[in-house]
This record gives sequence, structure tokens and C-alpha cells, in this order.
Amino acid sequence: MDDGLDRRRGAGVALWRQIQRVLESEIREGVFKPGERLPTEFELATRFSVNRHTVRRALAEMEEKGLLRVEQGRGTFVHEHVIDYAVGKRTRFSSNLSAQGLEAAHEFVRAEIVEAESAVAEALGVARKDKVMMVDSIGMADDRRISLSSQYLPARRFPDFDVGFRETGSVTETLKRYGVEDYTRAWTRVIARMPAGAEADLLHQPKSRPVLVTEALDVDGEGRPVSFNVTRFASDWVQLVIEP
Repeated sequence: MDDGLDRRRGAGVALWRQIQRVLESEIREGVFKPGERLPTEFELATRFSVNRHTVRRALAEMEEKGLLRVEQGRGTFVHEHVIDYAVGKRTRFSSNLSAQGLEAAHEFVRAEIVEAESAVAEALGVARKDKVMMVDSIGMADDRRISLSSQYLPARRFPDFDVGFRETGSVTETLKRYGVEDYTRAWTRVIARMPAGAEADLLHQPKSRPVLVTEALDVDGEGRPVSFNVTRFASDWVQLVIEP
């Protein structure tokens, strides 16, 4: 079968570049659809009668262009559309995703009572080393891991918050159990950085790929701090849209 490559000496285009062009053409034509896993390096090397290093070079170039994503332990996939995640006065994870036809869910990671460090204490208006509840969870969009969140809440005001969160899978619904019917975003800071090893592992992404990090404070209707949140978004899945 014709593999579409020109192997003539002096053809002028490297084999890896030709493989890249063939695969990009097949993605445009729908041979490989968004979210679909590509054949393995071995399978592609067999198809094009080249070594795996040549295939790897082609795939790396396509990943650099944002056409592919690599999930550790799972393989190489055609990249889907990036999610627009609105950050504003009424930031809600589930609403952000459902508005784009995506199913939202939280996967509980861990919870513990910790002493408030300086940044947490200042945001929540508590004394340094006061007890706060820390809840870590993974944000899911159609079974894709797009975020890793750490929420800090005053332990005295929200005892056993983690129990309710595990039951409901929703911050909003859990807060209602404590009489917080509504809350708004007081402020948000955004930075980009490389992920720590544990963060990359939980997000199922390479350590070499940056994460977008938001630090934010949510307050109740009386302006009292409810939670200080640190969220790391997978930058190949999410772009932040800042709203007034």
C-alpha cells in the first residue's frame, strides 16, 4: 500500500516531516477525530516503514503545534477544542462546563485540618495557624481531568465540610448545608507556572507542560470570607476568560 512518502534520495523533505503532513491531512479529513487515540509509535513506524525515532519526531512537532496531546500511560490523542472557563463575580465550575455542553464532576482527592499559612490566613481573615479545612479535588469535564483545586475554609464555621462535599460533589450544594445560599468572587489572581510532580500526575499531564493557576477568594452575601481557592488548570485543556 502506498504510504504517501517520497523516499527518493534528494527529495528535499525529511521523512518525519512527510509523516507529519500525512497525519495532519488525515486529522483535517476526519480520519482521526478529536479525542481519538492515534496508533502507537510502533504501529505508525510499521505503517510508514520507518524507525520509531522518525515517528516520534513527527508526533512531537504536532504536539508542539497543539494538534496532539500526550497522556502518560494512555497514549497520544487528537486534541479537542479548548474549554473557555469564565472567571468573574459568579464563577461556578458546573455552570462553566454545562454552558458548553460538557458534563462536570469533581473527584475527591483528600481533606484534612491544617494550620493556616500566611496567605490563607490573610484571605480568610483568620489568625495565622488557625485551623482551616483543606479539601483537594480534581475537576472533570466529560471524564477529562482539567483542574486540581485546593479549597481552604474556616474549620469552626464549616466543620466536616469534606463529608458534605463527598456526598454532593458540589461546593455550592455543600455550602447551603451551612446556611450559605449564595456566594460571589471577591478577587482572583492568575499566574502561569510549571506544575509540581504530584500536580502533573494528578492532572495526567507531562511535567514539562505549564498550568494556569488561579488564587481566589469567595465571600457570602454579607462579605464574610467563605473559601480561599487555589486551582491549577491544565493549560492544554483550558483558557481563562476574565469577566467584569
